[in-house]
Amino acid sequence: MTDKPVRLVDAGQPRTGGSQRPLTQVAVGVLFQPDGRFLLTTRPPGKAYEGHWEFPGGKIEAGETLTQALTRELQEEIGITIAEPQPWKTERIDYPHALVELHFCKVFQWQGELQMKEGQQFSWERLPVQVTPVLPGTVPVLEWLSQAQSSISNSALPTAV
Repeated sequence: MTDKPVRLVDAGQPRTGGSQRPLTQVAVGVLFQPDGRFLLTTRPPGKAYEGHWEFPGGKIEAGETLTQALTRELQEEIGITIAEPQPWKTERIDYPHALVELHFCKVFQWQGELQMKEGQQFSWERLPVQVTPVLPGTVPVLEWLSQAQSSISNSALPTAV
């Protein structure tokens, strides 16, 4: 592994697989509406952190590119076909059940209507989000969006002469 910072979740809980567990690569879609709202969905029943709100996505399978994995996952999970996801940022999260590297992509265009194929719920949100609880792996994106929003707001302020 590299020296990339890792966000530790539920530090007091044991890590499944101990210190030698694999790093799971995950493709994550941050879908944006033209008005700036973004899509959050709940973790499906029976999965770790069930009911927590997250950005949709899933594991990158062997031989898949990030775009291929994200396209497949969003079709399987929420029934849409995306166009041209834009790779954005990467974050490592150390959960008790898995060590993951999340590859976040911005998505502005898709076809089809949302279908929650895994029994999850969905919500189009703005900052600050109104849904809870939020999955720890979702928090970095909310922080990045907040920072971007602050930068835009601050750059719009009049400057003293």
